Amino acid sequence: MVQDTIAAISTAVSEAGIGIVRVSGPDAVCAADGIFRTPKGRRILQSVPSHTIHYGYIFDGDETVDEVLVSVMRAPRSFTAEDTVEINCHGGILATRRVLETVLAAGVRPAEPGEFTKRAFLNGRIDLSQAEAVGLLISAKNEYALKNSVSQLKGSVLEAVRGLRGQILLEIARIEAALDDPEHYSLDGVPEALKEKIGVWEGQLKKLIDSAHDGRMITEGIRTVIVGRPNAGKSSLMNYLAGADCSIVTEVAGTTRDVLTQTVNLRGITLLLTDTAGIRDTEDRVEKIGVERARENARNADLLLYVVDSSAPLDENDKEIMELLRESGTPALVLLNKTDLEAATTGEMLKAALYENGLAGQEVLPVSLTTGNGLSQAEEMITQIVYGGRLQVSEGLTITSVRQKNLLVSARESLLKTSKSIELNMPEDFLTIDMMDACEALGDITGEHAGEDLVNEIFSKFCMGK
Repeated sequence: MVQDTIAAISTAVSEAGIGIVRVSGPDAVCAADGIFRTPKGRRILQSVPSHTIHYGYIFDGDETVDEVLVSVMRAPRSFTAEDTVEINCHGGILATRRVLETVLAAGVRPAEPGEFTKRAFLNGRIDLSQAEAVGLLISAKNEYALKNSVSQLKGSVLEAVRGLRGQILLEIARIEAALDDPEHYSLDGVPEALKEKIGVWEGQLKKLIDSAHDGRMITEGIRTVIVGRPNAGKSSLMNYLAGADCSIVTEVAGTTRDVLTQTVNLRGITLLLTDTAGIRDTEDRVEKIGVERARENARNADLLLYVVDSSAPLDENDKEIMELLRESGTPALVLLNKTDLEAATTGEMLKAALYENGLAGQEVLPVSLTTGNGLSQAEEMITQIVYGGRLQVSEGLTITSVRQKNLLVSARESLLKTSKSIELNMPEDFLTIDMMDACEALGDITGEHAGEDLVNEIFSKFCMGK
């Protein structure tokens, strides 16, 4: 299949200014030359230099299909490291498909999802971590995700993993050389020195594994949960931040009985924003389930938005919510809502209650979801929590793939087994077994040991034409 010439539409199939049909494989230039003509009716593509663009028309027999620009890129200087032709035609569903159909009629096979990137991997132009970065780049929802994907595409994961794997392989080679030729190589002091090196490697792996938490926030969004008593204004806050009427808002307490989640882009930050049932003691069976789900979501949140009704006095339900904030240790923003009404709870009273419940120094922002007062400041404070250190997303290498994280965990566990074997004075050949397991796990990250099934699974998740 890798020897086939393939084609697909690489732009969105919709009304647009241009559409691009990508052709890749050993017969890409020949196939395109058979359907392309210059304004003077000449076939020129097989004789043109690489990385040149040519104006003309696509023909299906004697019928003119479209006016196009054709880019020719010869192997290995292309995305797939194969001969590649990209036909830039007029956008639109019908026009682009018509050009693709003409290409396929010239003896080219339709590409499978992700097959262009798969060929780039199989041809050695990129490793598996860079291939995964392509998918992340396409699906990036915010600046963090975009920046991290570009970093991985440039080889940040490859560099870190390859460097660590090389050091482990070097130590394996030293041990095996000494075991094979004990007259010339001594193992005196090797286990002790190796244990020290393993400590360094294990620390590096742990740092990468820990970065996966940031990676999840980067790719999926920051789990932001709105909590508060019933009728405090949680659903109104949800609708404001989402920019749409997602949650039902009424004067009846307990309207929200389940969790509702929306993906919201707030000043370049992706929030997985969740509206929850008002937390209170209730005998209503359905509402009680909603309250428990609210507590569960609050415990698993990255950021909490606690909405307090300033027109009502604080009660035991507020105390429970404050305890939930304190026990979770999750960064939180407290919003004192309904400041347009007569106050039963002032900012000073709320700060005192927070202090009494172990939340000293917690900022309180007065807002009114009815008049809009303070809401822009609330947005600003959320961004400050994310960018200012309380919920700081790492600027360094961040692991965003669950597959990569699991392999890093496996590699670290193998090194810890090696360290334990050294403590138990196990023979040196036992040490190399676990160390080799660590190397194989790291090799799976870059694709050096990846099997066909794994490769197919990864690329099947890509969009058509990529």
